[in-house]
Amino acid sequence: MTRDRRRHGGSEHRPPPSRKPPPAPGREWGRVLLVAILSCVIGLGAFGYGSYMKWRQSVRVVTLHPAPPILTPNSSSPEASPDLFWGSYRPQVYLGMKTRSPRSVVTGLMWLSQSGSPSLRHTCEQGDGLSRYGWLMHDGVNFGIQEINDKGFTLRTEFVKRPGGHHGGDWSWRIVGTPNDPSSPAQLVSIFFYVATDGQGSLTPHVDGSGRLSSVTGTSEELGRFTIHIPRAQGGASGHISYNHLVTVCPGLHHITDVVRSSMRDRFSHPAADTGPKRRYFGLDIHHPPSHPGSDHSHIIIHQVTLYLPAQVEILFESDSFAQRPGPLSGVAFSTELEKHKKTMEDRFRERFRLEEKGFIAEQVSFAQAALSNMLGGMGYFYGSSLVRSRYNPEPASYPPAPLYTAVPSRSFFPRGFLWDEGFHLLLIARWSPPLAWQSLAHWLDLMNADGWIPREQILGPEARSKVPAEFVVQWDENANPPTLFLALRQLLADREVSSEGLQLLRRAYPRLQTWYSWFNNTQNGLLPYTYRWRGRDRDTLRFLNPKTLTSGLDDYPRASHPSDDERHVDLRCWMTLASEVMATISDLLGEDGARYKEYHMALADNSLLDKLHWSERLGAYADYGNHTQNVALEWEHFRPVPGQDPRSVPPPRLIRVVRKSPKLQFVGALGYVSLFPFLLQVLSPDSPKLGRLMDHVRDADRLWTPYGIRSLSKSSPMFMQRNTEHDPPYWRGPIWININYLLVSALHRYSQLDGPYRERALGLYRELRTNLISNLYRQYIKSGFLWEQYNDQTGHGQGSHPFTGWSSLIVLVMAEEY
Repeated sequence: MTRDRRRHGGSEHRPPPSRKPPPAPGREWGRVLLVAILSCVIGLGAFGYGSYMKWRQSVRVVTLHPAPPILTPNSSSPEASPDLFWGSYRPQVYLGMKTRSPRSVVTGLMWLSQSGSPSLRHTCEQGDGLSRYGWLMHDGVNFGIQEINDKGFTLRTEFVKRPGGHHGGDWSWRIVGTPNDPSSPAQLVSIFFYVATDGQGSLTPHVDGSGRLSSVTGTSEELGRFTIHIPRAQGGASGHISYNHLVTVCPGLHHITDVVRSSMRDRFSHPAADTGPKRRYFGLDIHHPPSHPGSDHSHIIIHQVTLYLPAQVEILFESDSFAQRPGPLSGVAFSTELEKHKKTMEDRFRERFRLEEKGFIAEQVSFAQAALSNMLGGMGYFYGSSLVRSRYNPEPASYPPAPLYTAVPSRSFFPRGFLWDEGFHLLLIARWSPPLAWQSLAHWLDLMNADGWIPREQILGPEARSKVPAEFVVQWDENANPPTLFLALRQLLADREVSSEGLQLLRRAYPRLQTWYSWFNNTQNGLLPYTYRWRGRDRDTLRFLNPKTLTSGLDDYPRASHPSDDERHVDLRCWMTLASEVMATISDLLGEDGARYKEYHMALADNSLLDKLHWSERLGAYADYGNHTQNVALEWEHFRPVPGQDPRSVPPPRLIRVVRKSPKLQFVGALGYVSLFPFLLQVLSPDSPKLGRLMDHVRDADRLWTPYGIRSLSKSSPMFMQRNTEHDPPYWRGPIWININYLLVSALHRYSQLDGPYRERALGLYRELRTNLISNLYRQYIKSGFLWEQYNDQTGHGQGSHPFTGWSSLIVLVMAEEY
């Protein structure tokens, strides 16, 4: 049609007389082509820029913070820190030692009862069914004494370190086995000692004329040359002592147990002077290593001594650089050194905690000393890479390899670093030894990436990874964890008398703390000013009764039933109030500009704004806010076969969530730990009427109060002790947790010292709660032999993982609190 109008001379397409004639067809196509090329270039440029930015973000998540590390690369070396170089830094095994270096030579203990059904013990396992094990004394540096009660006998393990030379000095072990019932028949037990390289170094066995392994010599980068002496065992009823050893390799330290198991064969003991009957036992024979072992394989030498109890075994490690050794650290010399360190620790413990002055009997003091010792003896040194993901990384990426010196929550169940646990751990460690606390704190902050994110769970190295279910290995960069390191910093800075070493570390940490604080404000902020929301909630609203919030540390504690961007989480707001206060304090201490932190602290500590955002009058407490309904339940969904379908192909029934009333934006009606956070972290003014109302809830036995501590969720809550899925029992929905009870005891203690209408009431609640906690944890420890992950709100019995000598050890600080 257009062509027709042009053909008939239509005025619409007649060019003005003054214009030039239209360009030739070739030139027109040239312009079109040029425009097309430019469009492609611009499009490709935009695509390329977008791809570049995506690549840049994917790299940034695994890029460490640009500030200089707080700890220099050689900070853990024997030259810089000789007293901490060797230690019991393998909390996942019953007894093991290593150095604070990436590729350490490691040592370990195993044992095997040859009576009944033989069971090899090595890594701490709840399934082993030991009636008790743990450190009785451990000062974190020089020595440790542990008792392990197995079926029918007890092993007492002791170690002592002796400084000297250039590579961390010497150390010795003593393992004493005694029958629990001396009148019962003598028990035959094998005790194994092993030494292994972890990818570098060499080991050479030395055998005496009888074929017994008598020593091992070796070299490594950090240790230079060394010798491990293995004296003959002492004791052994009926004179039956048999020795076996094995020299082999395995594809990593986490396979050592498998190597020993696969090397066991039927053997026969050799009684002394060839008198008496021989005894059949399982002994080391031949292990078939990989035909082409790689350079990263562990070279292992294993020594086995099989004997009747009672008996004693010693192992001596000696550094060849120790030029003027006063003699071997064994026998009487070992006992003398051990007693000296025990006396020093007892005196220091008495001076630091003053428990006798507060009326505690000797047995209770020993309990507290064991709780501290297990915290210190549970400190590990790990090296490796986390696996992390972000929305820019479709596949997990390896974080830069790094060291971590940290306490662990549980040697059997959680033998690795947890960010929010460590802040609580450091409260006790700092009270005992501020230098140890500064060391751990610096290691954690040095794990920060360029954006200010710290992976919340540290699973570093194959040995640590072997103890973690696959679904928990990968960390997401949007997920936070409560910044409890600010709790530790507040305590370390409480008297403003920081050591020169601590002040130096704090100054180097300041840029990282600034970035960490900003990361929380930029990534965990809510829709309204001064509100916060935990990212990383489970969004499967069909599977969970209430989608979990693992990032908050309170896992299945009830939040809004339908996760959304509208949520406001009161606990995170209180954590940021604490962080703002501590950052302002640090800025003043270092002479830096802390105006921003003071401004945020003033806003976040404003009780009227807090009430406006989080006070639920219906609940009578502080609460989260979000898209929520209380009317949910788990029900079985049954699948029926369609006509003609094979019944065997019908999926099994599944437990799913049913929503009986649509959610709406409202406060979450769950009274419990989250409701108390303005109280727990001491955000409330001492004259706030809300403080009195929260005290009412705390003391109400139909809600939170029990004779054993404060339960995590009110008995009146619809979610109280409810399962979250078919396979997910209640966790933070009723049981008593010691870390939160510690915060409450501390808050009550502080409010009892501040002028206000609730001062006397706070003092009464403080005394009552403190007594309940101490009495129950001591009673359960005597009864069961362990501190536990949580405690039953109906009986006070310990439950969950054990031993849980992480934050449950805060009972020591509860006992030591002045009142």
